[in-house]
Amino acid sequence: MTANGGLFRSDLLGLFGFFAVLILSSSFCLGIRSVPDGADLAGLLRFNEAPEYRNGVGCPTLGPSSCDPSLVHIAMTLDSEYLRGSVAAVHSVLKHASCPENVYFHFIAAEFDPASPRVLNRLVRSTFPSLRFSVHIFREDKVINLISSSIRQALENPLNYARNYLGDLLDPCVERVIYLDSDLVVVDDIQKLWSTKLTGSRVIGAPEYCHANFTKYFTPGFWSDPVMSRVFASRRPCYFNTGVMVMDLVRWREGNYRKRIAMWMEIQRQRRIYDLGSLPPFLLVFAGNVESIDHRWNQHGLGGDNVRGSCRSLHPGPVSLLHWSGKGKPWARLDAKTPCPLDHLWEPYDLHHESSMSSKTNDLSSASVAGLSSYL
Repeated sequence: MTANGGLFRSDLLGLFGFFAVLILSSSFCLGIRSVPDGADLAGLLRFNEAPEYRNGVGCPTLGPSSCDPSLVHIAMTLDSEYLRGSVAAVHSVLKHASCPENVYFHFIAAEFDPASPRVLNRLVRSTFPSLRFSVHIFREDKVINLISSSIRQALENPLNYARNYLGDLLDPCVERVIYLDSDLVVVDDIQKLWSTKLTGSRVIGAPEYCHANFTKYFTPGFWSDPVMSRVFASRRPCYFNTGVMVMDLVRWREGNYRKRIAMWMEIQRQRRIYDLGSLPPFLLVFAGNVESIDHRWNQHGLGGDNVRGSCRSLHPGPVSLLHWSGKGKPWARLDAKTPCPLDHLWEPYDLHHESSMSSKTNDLSSASVAGLSSYL
């Protein structure tokens, strides 16, 4: 851990030798979509209770209200398919937060998920007994008729579009929120990301990647249309990943940005202008007008591309957040015993309960996991 938090690439790579002997066997391979109902799911997907993380010296004392201005608000989706990733993400935030009791999670759950919102609520409460959180129900019919086919079926999940509705789902008193995907872990104090200033009239902040070929996110038909392509005429658009964003919900609501995004989704239904699911509408509305955040806050792409999900290495520089965007997910590859090297950096945050783990893992390995976890 560096003096100013986070991890440097050399620090991470130095841990791989230790992790090589710590690949833990899994008792079964998850098949969430095949679970018939919420009750059965609750019986299959069990999690160990997380450690109790307490505030450090200097943290403000909060009342019971979710509108307290000293709270750090984080929004995440919560569903049966990515539940294991969501739990690990929450665990990582709490572990590294200077004021973990002042973090408030807003979980967005689909109305018709195989696990009901009530079951998901119970799972979160049993895993994090003192966590401040609420579960907001997202009605998929709000967006289902706007979704077009994508290059990967997972990108068509209506819950991917829930971030568009945060201004409506969250209480009006929540004026600012960090949106996080479920396939990531935070290895730094979330307060640092929360402190990002959105200058001027900017509505969102995110790490930008201006070296990326921006034209590939839209079809040739889009770029050849003189009217549509003119949307970027007064901007210098750069790619950004929507899995990590700081959002000003006051400006979001006032600017009716949900409807601006929906407008482009409607155009997409009539005339195909992109292939990548929920990302391109955000680019069309915000690219070139994003508060740029340090790249350390989204080391993305660790899940490989959207087709093969091949292994990836870290980008150069310090790391505050590891993001397995792409097809491959660390829990699935670990269970299949085909992990990528960086998947072992996700493993210490995994709270998934395996009844036979003690018989499969010797005392030395368990002690090593505990020791290495302190570095992450």
